Amino acid sequence: MGAGHVHGHTHAGATGHPGRLRVAFGLTAGMVVAQAAGAVITGSLALLTDTVHALTDAIGLLVALVAAHLMTRPASSKHTWGFRRVEVIAALGQATLLLGVGIFAAVEGVRRLVEPREVPPTELLVFGAVGLACNVVAILVLSSSRESNFNMRAAFLEVVNDALGSLGVIVAAVVIATTGFQRADTVAALFIAALILPRAVRIMRETAAVLMEFTPRGLDLDLFREHIMALHHVVDVHDVHASTVATGLPTISAHVVVEDECFRDGHAADLLRDVKTCVAEHFDVSVHHSTFQIETADIRDSESHEVLHA
Repeated sequence: MGAGHVHGHTHAGATGHPGRLRVAFGLTAGMVVAQAAGAVITGSLALLTDTVHALTDAIGLLVALVAAHLMTRPASSKHTWGFRRVEVIAALGQATLLLGVGIFAAVEGVRRLVEPREVPPTELLVFGAVGLACNVVAILVLSSSRESNFNMRAAFLEVVNDALGSLGVIVAAVVIATTGFQRADTVAALFIAALILPRAVRIMRETAAVLMEFTPRGLDLDLFREHIMALHHVVDVHDVHASTVATGLPTISAHVVVEDECFRDGHAADLLRDVKTCVAEHFDVSVHHSTFQIETADIRDSESHEVLHA
């Protein structure tokens, strides 16, 4: 006896918020154009790094926007989870782009510490302020939906870090204007790189864990086995697998061995219901998409025999 089916309804966290992403993308794209002009005019590494960072974020937001539309497509017999995992792939792509930008900024920053370039502070301040203003508006647009899924969280973190980068550019401009310390521009660029690299690595690690189908964080499979084994008539639990399809969508499957009499007296269906209720209500991670095979010891032994001689 098993429990498994195709789900065609919308899951928690499935919404991609395309309207908010469109606004954020428009703001970021406009900022990229302005800052690119500023980087050419001033020769600032900090502004150039922030521009490339913003360009990466604009591409990431565009990818996120496409992902948000794909995520709304319903499940089908060929795509049983719809396109929910697109948000994970999009976040991984954004993180990969950010990693490249961070490495570039770090390498170029070290070079410019040795050979600093003269940067006009007034122009640098103006372009930094324009970038910060655009970032603040984008942050306000995305803030209320930032925890809905990987895709939106990556997009929100990108504009937040862009804002910090623009703030670094402004600080560098003020320092150069007041002290004449030209290396302040390079220090700001290295600051931006320091913002980018840890965030990129973190998102890559989290999305890779989903794509590798690791057990969802907070779901203790040993504790799960203990709970199921404590149920009356259950004699064994094996072939336990748990993974995350997308944000807010953990899944689990297992073979639950019960006493033979459960199939004679109809108690197997009650046990299946108890097991599904257990994983949905008794753990920190609530799993509502579960598949359990209720079987006898003979079936379990025959499965082991088939695997050994496969």
